[in-house]
Amino acid sequence: MRNKTVRMICEAALCVAMSVVLSYVKLDVGPSGGSINATMIPLILFAIRWGWGWGVGVGLVFGTLKYFLGEGFVISWVSIIFDYSVAYAFVGFAGVLKRKADLAWLAALIGSAARFVIHYLSGVTVYAEWMPEEFLGLTMTTPFFYSALYNLFYMLPSAVIAVAGVFALSRVTPIRKWLEGADLK
Repeated sequence: MRNKTVRMICEAALCVAMSVVLSYVKLDVGPSGGSINATMIPLILFAIRWGWGWGVGVGLVFGTLKYFLGEGFVISWVSIIFDYSVAYAFVGFAGVLKRKADLAWLAALIGSAARFVIHYLSGVTVYAEWMPEEFLGLTMTTPFFYSALYNLFYMLPSAVIAVAGVFALSRVTPIRKWLEGADLK
């Protein structure tokens, strides 16, 4: 149905726009990037409604846009791809629970965990050579531990915000019906 595709694209644009706005309401925590914010909430809601394929695409658009709007700290083109485009694309995997408003909290957890995995891998590979000798008062001996600690430092609070926000919003009847696609039937 043509109207459904146009509607999906419009909703995608609105969710990306909401995420961009939310990305400016943040608490910066890392010396080399990383912030606590609610940017994942619209991306997760979109992924729940339209599925993981479209969710990954919308996350990719947002992540790439986030970098180009001057929000980024990067070392190389690989860190641009991993920490922005791919990391936010993986938030779209929340859509594996397509139209399951009752499990919206779990979808948010899946999307947040998927994003964390990409940031962790980026830390282990791209940022390993910039690992400090000490972080949070702990001696850093391996990039595996440093990447986990560094990324959990901002991803855990952001994941809690996303899970709580998506859970609360999924309990609001009009949003619940929207997530379940009641208007698309």
